[in-house]
Amino acid sequence: MSKKKSRYQIKKTPLKNLPLDIAIGLTGILLIGFIYSFSQKAASNSVRVDVTFPNADKPKMLAKELYQENPIQNIKIEVLNGCGINGIAAEISEFLRTNHRIDVIRSDNAERYNYPNTIIIGRNENLENLRLVSESFGVPIENKNVIRHEPDESLSVDVTVILGKDIHSYSKYFDFSSKNFK
Repeated sequence: MSKKKSRYQIKKTPLKNLPLDIAIGLTGILLIGFIYSFSQKAASNSVRVDVTFPNADKPKMLAKELYQENPIQNIKIEVLNGCGINGIAAEISEFLRTNHRIDVIRSDNAERYNYPNTIIIGRNENLENLRLVSESFGVPIENKNVIRHEPDESLSVDVTVILGKDIHSYSKYFDFSSKNFK
């Protein structure tokens, strides 16, 4: 009896490459999954980025020239929120740093939130620092309702500013601020 070959006979392949074939298949599936996930995140989290370039017509300045044009004041102050408006002490600190180049070393809450008026307190004998901070708020140094001189060297600051509920009346600050505190 002779064996006839059927045309439907299945050719057997060795199983020695099966683990490698499975690993390649799984890696391909994972790669397709990562690509799909990345494309979904990139499409949903797009953020517009506007790039602006500095004006090339203006000559570059050295750091020394920038400092001489707008020096940092050697005044250490603390700003305390005494009015209860969330984030106001940080905003005033940024205003003083940016517009008046004053070193705000502490920005925090006051011991209470019911100060009706803003108070600027000189904490050492240097009245020039007190005058510069009062001018940054647009308050004359002679205004005894706002300006006080209560030296306390233990605080390690030159001036303490306690923000009161009248903070809305300081137009210099609100010209700077992009927020509308109520």
